[in-house]
Parts: sequence; structure tokens; C-alpha cells
Amino acid sequence: MIADTYQRDGYVSGIDIFPAEEIAAYRSQFDELEDHLGKETTETGLVQRHLEYEFIWQLSSDERILDVIASCIGNDVMLLATHFFCKYPVGDTEKFVAWHQDVTYWGLDPAEMHTAWVAVDRSDRENGCMQTVAGSHTGGIAPHGKSARAGNLLSVNQEIADEHIDKSMVRHLELEAGQISIHHGKVYHSSNANVSDRRRCGLTLRFIRPEVRQVDPAKNNFKPVLLRGVDSYNHYPATPPPFPVAV
Repeated sequence: MIADTYQRDGYVSGIDIFPAEEIAAYRSQFDELEDHLGKETTETGLVQRHLEYEFIWQLSSDERILDVIASCIGNDVMLLATHFFCKYPVGDTEKFVAWHQDVTYWGLDPAEMHTAWVAVDRSDRENGCMQTVAGSHTGGIAPHGKSARAGNLLSVNQEIADEHIDKSMVRHLELEAGQISIHHGKVYHSSNANVSDRRRCGLTLRFIRPEVRQVDPAKNNFKPVLLRGVDSYNHYPATPPPFPVAV
């Protein structure tokens, strides 16, 4: 069911993974990190920190998430990258994420990557949940320009122009804390500004199959970790798990 929906729409949402007490414990550890590093860093600066903080590694390698990912992409699964996104309530500038496709800036061949979005906080329309264009992953790579609007959280300010967005197919991926969504690297997605008085914290987990190689290593210094199955391609140096496997 999940796999069929994913193949058809390019995303699946509202998947229950972490019970309330479990995600609350993870949220508490993130809150400590936020207090220590500051909101300017935790907004978008926590990249690849699963290699540094054990609680992020535990979130990233959770078997329940891997079960869902494997059902969508097959049994050979590598964790490519992790990235926290914390969208804080609107301040002087309305922070948003423009319409884009992930694989346009990852330097991968084939251009196939899959993202699990873990809701550390509740994510809804008011605080700027993700939105997708259902089925847009089947149309190839769309033209990406530069956003003229201030506040785009994307690192290279990329944007798919509104003329390429079928508004009738836009879907809002509202999640309770502890739920996840999964989206294809080619599906169009974005998120609006957080106009609530609540934080919207989520952890993105980027997964690939082992046959996907990095075309331009200068673009990103990936250290993929094989989490399921077998790597028969050896495109990347072997990276062992940074922490012991949870039991």
C-alpha cells in the first residue's frame, strides 16, 4: 500500500513511527542542542550531525523507518545525508522553502534519492508544513531559476517558477510529532513561512540505493553508511556506523 502510493504520487505521509514518549525524549535532546548551539545554527546548519551526536544517529538508523524506506526503494539502502530544518516563527523576514526538486543539486547519477522527513515537532499549515505536487516526480527535471523573494531557506536560492506548478495537485503534508513522510527526490515540494507561535522542527534523512554514485565529489563530501542489504558497487569508501547499533 505504502509502496504503491509512493510510486504513484512521489510521496507518502502520516506514517506513525515514534510514540509520544519516544519522540518527546528525542525532542528534549534536540532542545538541549538548540540551547547549546543557538537558533541561528539549528535553523538549517545541522548537516551530517548523525556522525557526531548519537541521538541523531539513532533517529537516522531506526529500523522502523528503514522498513518503510526498503518497501519503497528495495532492500539495499544507504544513508546519504541528514539535515535538521527548524522553521521558527516569522521575525523580520518570512523564512520559506521555494518549490524545488532535491536531486537538482545533489550531483548524483542516476538522479535518484529518497527523503524521510521526521517530525520532531507537530508540522501543520500554520507553522509551515511541507507541501508537494502529487505525481510531479514522473515528469523529469523542471527548470530551476533563482527566487526573487527574500527568505528562501534553500542554500542556492533555487526555485521552480509558479507557471510549472499544477496547483490542483498540491498536497499539504501535515504531521504529528513522531510521524514521518517520505518524498521522492524528483517530486516538487516547498513550504510556506511559519506564521504560528510554535517551532517546526524536522529531520531530513536522505537515502540512496548503492548503485547511485556521486558525479561531482566537490559538491558534497558524502560519507554514505550502508544500513540494509549489500553494496555491490563500492562507489564510496566504506563508512562504519558512527555509534553502536541500538538493541
